[in-house]
Amino acid sequence: MNPFVPLLSCFGGLALGSFATVVAHRVPRGESFVTGRSECPSCGATITARDNIPVLSWLLLRGSCRHCGEPISSRYPLTELAMAVLFTGTVLILGTDDLGELALGLLFCALLVVVTLTDLERRVIPNAVLLGGAAIALAIILATDPASLGTRAIAAIGAGGFLFLVALAYPRGMGMGDVKLAAVMGLFLGRSVAPALLIGFATGALVGLALIASRGASARKQAVPFGPFLALGGIVGLWFGGDIVNWYVGTFFHA
Repeated sequence: MNPFVPLLSCFGGLALGSFATVVAHRVPRGESFVTGRSECPSCGATITARDNIPVLSWLLLRGSCRHCGEPISSRYPLTELAMAVLFTGTVLILGTDDLGELALGLLFCALLVVVTLTDLERRVIPNAVLLGGAAIALAIILATDPASLGTRAIAAIGAGGFLFLVALAYPRGMGMGDVKLAAVMGLFLGRSVAPALLIGFATGALVGLALIASRGASARKQAVPFGPFLALGGIVGLWFGGDIVNWYVGTFFHA
């Protein structure tokens, strides 16, 4: 692989990470993320281009607004760095031979980042983000790999249906946003959604046990957003899901 490709994906991830923070902030509030300049959340001053360079501007301004001096959350540069890492990792692991698969992978990373931000901040997974991501994914699949649509549809129905049953059994711990996210993950991942869900549930359970161990029984009443755990599972499923499924089938169902 040309070393320029991962480097380009890194810079692209930084730029789209910045855009993801805008989407995550505006969509749950019913605001357009297409029009309008970025503004300081404290004083409302327009953020100029020189102050909107991913990561670098935040460091140069020491994490504060140029106009009012109020702190600007570190989640902005952290999101930009996370997207850069995810984009670079996806390019390195998936490669560039199948551009349709790579495009789906990059889109999936961006969607999961936005979902993680909105779920952590507002405990919501916006329908607009899921529907928009699913529509673009469907267009990519139809254009590049229409033969996989049936398998992906089954995975989407299976993953969404499974979490729907979990939500019915445990409504305090699972929301319909998580159910819809699982279905969209099935569309992107196909059969790799199985290990993705498993890892998401395992990670969520470990965090829950850690909270109970540190805070006692009161932690059982604390609501913890599940979307970020599904997002983590989704990344593992994207990068290694095929290998995990093949290993499982070869180990336990080998004739």
